[in-house]
Amino acid sequence: MAETLHSPIEQYVIDKVKEKRIEKGYSQKELAYMLDVSVGFIGDVENPKYRAKYNLNHLNELAKIFECSPKDFLPDNPIV
Repeated sequence: MAETLHSPIEQYVIDKVKEKRIEKGYSQKELAYMLDVSVGFIGDVENPKYRAKYNLNHLNELAKIFECSPKDFLPDNPIV
């Protein structure tokens, strides 16, 4: 696995968002447009070589986009 600049909890959230993005058939560009962020932002977040990550406001907006709860992006238990 490539070295990542994301903590385990950040990577978990990123992976969950990516999973939902792919399930819905959205490209990174389409999701960026819906989230009202720059076109490269989603790619930067999904790339472990960049520090970009989602914040709580992003998760709230993503929950609206994916019609789910913001909790769906978080693990049920703390990541050790």
